[in-house]
Amino acid sequence: MPYKWPEWMFQKNLEPVSLAPFWAMVRKDVSEHVRSWRSIILFGIIVLTCLGSLYTSISEITKTMNGGEAENSFFFLNLFTMTDGSLPSFFVFVSFLGPLLGIGLGFDAINTEQNKGTLSRVLAQPIPRDYVLNAKFIAGIFVVSILFFSLSFLVMGAGLIILGTPPSAEEFLRIITYTFMSIVYVSFWLNLSVFFSVRFKQPATSALSGIAVWLFFTVFYPLLVNFITKGLEPSRYAPPKMVYLYEKIKFALVQIIPNELFSEVSSTILVPSVRSLGPLTTEQVHGAIPGPLSLAQSLMVVWPQLTGLLALTLICFLFSYLLFMKREIRSR
Repeated sequence: MPYKWPEWMFQKNLEPVSLAPFWAMVRKDVSEHVRSWRSIILFGIIVLTCLGSLYTSISEITKTMNGGEAENSFFFLNLFTMTDGSLPSFFVFVSFLGPLLGIGLGFDAINTEQNKGTLSRVLAQPIPRDYVLNAKFIAGIFVVSILFFSLSFLVMGAGLIILGTPPSAEEFLRIITYTFMSIVYVSFWLNLSVFFSVRFKQPATSALSGIAVWLFFTVFYPLLVNFITKGLEPSRYAPPKMVYLYEKIKFALVQIIPNELFSEVSSTILVPSVRSLGPLTTEQVHGAIPGPLSLAQSLMVVWPQLTGLLALTLICFLFSYLLFMKREIRSR
């Protein structure tokens, strides 16, 4: 049965709807996220792991600077990418733990309130129905934004104390851009978990569904890609065009993985020397001058990955919105 849009959307001369209830719901959801032990534990894990990666990067940078092996250019960016090998770097931890944060904030956003009976009471008030779902998204994104911007400024503050000079405008813009993309990346998993929360009645089912999708893209799908590409791998005597085609297919198969998209975006933005992603022909490499790219050029390199990550986030939000708007909610 096709979805029938509400009649108030087609009426004219409607009185403006007050946004006060919407922001009241946002404040309520934000306070619940901040006060819940689940969120506190997730925040603590992310902060501690990022502090550990920051310590290892500072130790490695200090060692190379004392030995005269490293230049001070893009010093603040090295805090996010450099490591001594004992722990992963900062952006690797964000790529791994960000999905758990998004899933933890949204897996019980709708079904818990419906099971308690509070959702039907809220919808009985004279407010638009989509206020409830939009408030869940905005509250989750607000909490994630505060966390990641705080961590980014913490890293920059540590670098400022060690180096004694502020970051350049190029470094600052790259760090802000990376922080924004980290929020978009976590928002995808937040939207996915909210979709499962709308789809399933039990919070445990929605949580396991989100974790299953995360494990599939993190562990099983790369194994499946390796299995497929292993059978297509050309011999060592194959012509260069065949080898190039094989690498293009292998590169295209992993472009639907959100973790891979975010890793490519992060490495390109935080490492200005990255000039391309994927395989290149000899003609494309010929004449290229090695050197760092500007922020605008780096964004042009990862524009397809940025578009894909934003598209995945919007698609999850659209599915959640449509499913919630046509769902029948009754009081217990």
